Amino acid sequence: MRFTIFQESRVGKRKSNQDRMAYSYSRDALLMVIADGMGGHLQGEVAAQIAVQYMVESFQREAKPRLADPFLFLSRGLTNAHCAILDYADERDIEDGPRTTCVACVIQDSVAYWAHAGDSRLYVLRAGHVMTQTRDHSRVQRMIDRGLLDEDGAMTHPHRNRIYSCLGGPIAPQIEYSRKTPLLAGDTVFLCSDGVWGPLGNDQLLRLFTEIDVMQAVPRVMDSAEVAGGETCDNLTMVALNWHDSYAEEPRGSVTTKTLPLDRHTTVLEGFGDRVPIREDWDESAIEAAISEINSAINKYSSKGQ
Repeated sequence: MRFTIFQESRVGKRKSNQDRMAYSYSRDALLMVIADGMGGHLQGEVAAQIAVQYMVESFQREAKPRLADPFLFLSRGLTNAHCAILDYADERDIEDGPRTTCVACVIQDSVAYWAHAGDSRLYVLRAGHVMTQTRDHSRVQRMIDRGLLDEDGAMTHPHRNRIYSCLGGPIAPQIEYSRKTPLLAGDTVFLCSDGVWGPLGNDQLLRLFTEIDVMQAVPRVMDSAEVAGGETCDNLTMVALNWHDSYAEEPRGSVTTKTLPLDRHTTVLEGFGDRVPIREDWDESAIEAAISEINSAINKYSSKGQ
């Protein structure tokens, strides 16, 4: 595999960052994942951390160096992450438990597979066009589907942040899966939270990505979304890659996995509290306790991913 990948997360105008992101790759497979802890729910950042960390640790266990079944991996990973979040809330007697959206993508054999719950999105761009994207699990998306609302109206609708599928909620998540999507050299795949796509819309997102590699495009998109978000700017998070399938001159910052040992992985996942601003009322002891509790919730379901 050869690709260029870049990720970034910003707090926006919020007091804490409830978004989490990561990517991990073996010689033959790549995982990208974003989770957006739902505002208004206690410890949304914990739910997002559990979701992302569980997916990454599952990938590291199973991609040796490839996944046997990418769709099965995504299904088990998101379902078990949902259960781990529920257990975390139940063991602490949290009535209105932590919840998170999640979108995860696996690329293997130049084919992309993805799954999502909520309104964190994935886009595939090809030749300056949106080839495909996820559909939000939201009220406004249902209104768009029924012809009751257009894209411009959805950006300012008062219910635009209300979603009906997430991890950690009282109802099992409605997880939506992609088709197998072959990638070509020059394709761009990116995942982002609603703090990125919400203020911009598809047209502006596409303009910002046209003929720009992800190492330049991601900061440019984040800057634009942060300005457009204004004083109510949400957390902003994006993971993006340019796909290269030829071995011509390597683009700046590109990754090649052909020399990576079969049993090795490279992962970029920030630990809980590492550089990502969290709740102001959490001191070091509270963060350490949260890390221990997160790991306990994840480990309970780790054996089920096998």
